Amino acid sequence: MNRALQVLIDRGFIKQCTDYEGLSALMDKGPVKFYVGVDPTGRSIHIGHMVPFFAMHHLQEAGHQPIALVGGGTSMIGDPSGKSEMRKMLTVEQIQENSASLKAQLGTVVDFHDHPDGMMGKAIMLNNYDWLGGLNYIEFLRDIGSHFSVNRMLTFESYRQRLERGLSFIEFNYQLLQSYDYLVLYRNEGCRLQIGGDDQWGNIVAGIELIRKLESAECFGLTFNLITRADGHKMGKSEKGAVFLDPQLFSPYDFFQYWRNVNDADVIRFMKLFTFLPLEEISGYEKPGVNINEAKERLAFEQTRIIHGEAEAQKALEAARSMFGGSMATEAKEGLPSLTIDAARLVDGIGVLDLFAMTDLCATNSDARRLVTQGGACINEKKITDSRQIIDSSWIEGGELMLKAGKKRYFRIIVQ
Repeated sequence: MNRALQVLIDRGFIKQCTDYEGLSALMDKGPVKFYVGVDPTGRSIHIGHMVPFFAMHHLQEAGHQPIALVGGGTSMIGDPSGKSEMRKMLTVEQIQENSASLKAQLGTVVDFHDHPDGMMGKAIMLNNYDWLGGLNYIEFLRDIGSHFSVNRMLTFESYRQRLERGLSFIEFNYQLLQSYDYLVLYRNEGCRLQIGGDDQWGNIVAGIELIRKLESAECFGLTFNLITRADGHKMGKSEKGAVFLDPQLFSPYDFFQYWRNVNDADVIRFMKLFTFLPLEEISGYEKPGVNINEAKERLAFEQTRIIHGEAEAQKALEAARSMFGGSMATEAKEGLPSLTIDAARLVDGIGVLDLFAMTDLCATNSDARRLVTQGGACINEKKITDSRQIIDSSWIEGGELMLKAGKKRYFRIIVQ
């Protein structure tokens, strides 16, 4: 087995491959161009979307050449794969704005820079709107659509599931467009491999078949396990919602805490998938007598360092350790999510529900009321029992208010 493929197998990425032996032989001959697509349906991707890009990192390190394909065209339709309902339609302007924000996020795990030694293939980013945006529909149906069987398409799980709830005709075109992407990348870039989550299997296979029919060429597909946590929930979901990579949507401290609090049964598996630690080092955390909390802290630090940088990871680590120890140094507090308010706002006081709703701890006053009534709200370690409590200047300690929701979620309000 090719060394790069074996790395992906050993780290637990791979679910299916169209032809292991053929792909391994191709990769043994030299660098292979490969791609993964991501639709810019929001300003940020979340950590559940990142599995193929962590795999892309390992393939790139082995010398293969990544193409990150932004779906500026396909996102105007929406992929039905893995979705229970039709996606919200976005404007061209929204899609372009979202597309512009993705490269920096993907660049945390995939290298888009030139390397003088040529040992690692430079990643490039393309946008399929460049070739889909100006398509002539009649010509597309004649030249591409004629090669697709509706009966065959309906055998794929993604379409069968949606048929039960309703599948729009516009979504039905998605597989044709993604297959056409693969064809264009084969023709223009020499791309021979598409990778993605296992919900993309049908689309990937369709693209391979299209290339074989039109170009008499053999291409390959590789899909990865769709990651769920040991508790059965989807990867990338938290109490606050999606674990976004954008620090404005999900703070580095909360990001760290998400990984620090994963289920014990997930720690080693997530280390293999979501960090670049060598497998030999990871295996050390599986030995008898190793404190699982040390492994969780290492997972959280490495993942936060990759996505948000060394400085943010260190701040989050110090804040988390201080909280665990029951005290917090000023420098450690800097790692917490925070906001600054004017001291004048506290002269007459702010209702406790309004105060909590101003933070990341509660999305609405209703959430805050629920937190208080369930006994999970504290300010400066003082439990709040009355949802009508007014928080005024007398509550300020050291120029701030330290809010806590439950046992582990903190938010710092700086008063100036």
